[in-house]
Amino acid sequence: MNWSTPHALRSQVEAWWYKGRILAALAGDQPIFPCQLKLKAPTSGEISEQFDAVRRWAQALQTMPHVRLVFREFRHRLFGVNRLPDEAWLDSADQALALIGKRQEASLFGQLLTSTASSHPELLPWFSKRPWRALEHAAIWPQLLSIVSWLKTQPRPGLYLRQIDLPGIDSKFIEAHRGVLSELFDLSLPPSQIDPQASGLAGFNRRYGFRDKPERIRCRFLDPACAPWPAFGQADLTLDSSTFAALHPAVDRVFITENEINFLAFPAVDRSLLIFGAGYGFSALAQATWLHDHSIHYWGDLDSHGFAILDNLRSHFPQVQSLLMDSATLFAHEAAWGSENSPAQQPLLRLNDAEQRVCDLLREQRPGQAIRLEQERIPLTWLQAALPGSAR
Repeated sequence: MNWSTPHALRSQVEAWWYKGRILAALAGDQPIFPCQLKLKAPTSGEISEQFDAVRRWAQALQTMPHVRLVFREFRHRLFGVNRLPDEAWLDSADQALALIGKRQEASLFGQLLTSTASSHPELLPWFSKRPWRALEHAAIWPQLLSIVSWLKTQPRPGLYLRQIDLPGIDSKFIEAHRGVLSELFDLSLPPSQIDPQASGLAGFNRRYGFRDKPERIRCRFLDPACAPWPAFGQADLTLDSSTFAALHPAVDRVFITENEINFLAFPAVDRSLLIFGAGYGFSALAQATWLHDHSIHYWGDLDSHGFAILDNLRSHFPQVQSLLMDSATLFAHEAAWGSENSPAQQPLLRLNDAEQRVCDLLREQRPGQAIRLEQERIPLTWLQAALPGSAR
């Protein structure tokens, strides 16, 4: 017997709630009430054969509060004319909320709507699309609106996020809530105050005119004679991206490596500079236009992500050559192979044929499990032999 029970009808309404349909309707989205529930009723054969069970089923439905039933008449050979539920309706949002016990949450949602309508009516469409997100932020909604109001009067302020001083908002608040604020800013601010080229959390500051923390680049001169000042010759330097861009060192080659110990232990190389890589984050290097005039060698892990980073680096500097990311290095260190649990899947269009073959090998060498060779497992003597001017 699979007839609709009170529990099944209530579950339908709970599904509407968790999909946000009821709240969206309260926010002025397309009305859904009155709304008919799906009612699975007994067939004529079941009525004849299981009359007592059918009668109990009908009585259970009739005890449900807030649901309006529409009946149909049927004739039973022994009991004459009877009525059974044929349709189930909820005539209003309030009835639906009462049925599933969500009046309190809906009342809070209504308060958010009211407070927003009076100060920022342009945000009301957001409530229809993101009703749950609104409820999740109910406790801090006044602070969020306060920030929206402030930015509308202080377009592209050029301040660090933690410099902003507003009542009841601590220095980390905006940083912690960039996700929801970006949605509100996009609706509230005129296009002239938004940089459309910046997006996501990483682009939040640039998109709305806040000041970014300086990006930093860590580097070492592999040839102290090329350092602009003697004190830099043996130093582990950390420079902001603007200073690095203005450096113009007297070097011929630039090496980039991802592992810190390899960065620190990298051997001396004539007329060369070494940069400590930053995974996929090479935007800080892009300002250094002088890098385009030098040969660049990238040494990363022999795994799919290492090749993805190489591919990304070439989007900034097409002349980059890979270092120790070849099949000879891979198979010479088979004992040090590990597994790569989540290999990169995106197409890597900037790899050369040899690099692409190695990348494919990493995925195919062990069926069902990609392999990887971490760069720190390669002896520095192997590196020394591979450096320009040496022979392996």
